[in-house]
Amino acid sequence: MKMSISAAAMRASKKKISCRRLGGYIREQKGRLYIIRRCVVMLLCWHD
Repeated sequence: MKMSISAAAMRASKKKISCRRLGGYIREQKGRLYIIRRCVVMLLCWHD
């Protein structure tokens, strides 16, 4: 019984780690999209 509890705890901790990685990846992509969006707006609004 102890073994199954520790296995479940290990799975939960792995899930937390993968969620953190996923959150970091999503945050990074949001940052990239923000930069790209700002560049496009700047190019479109450029008056020579």
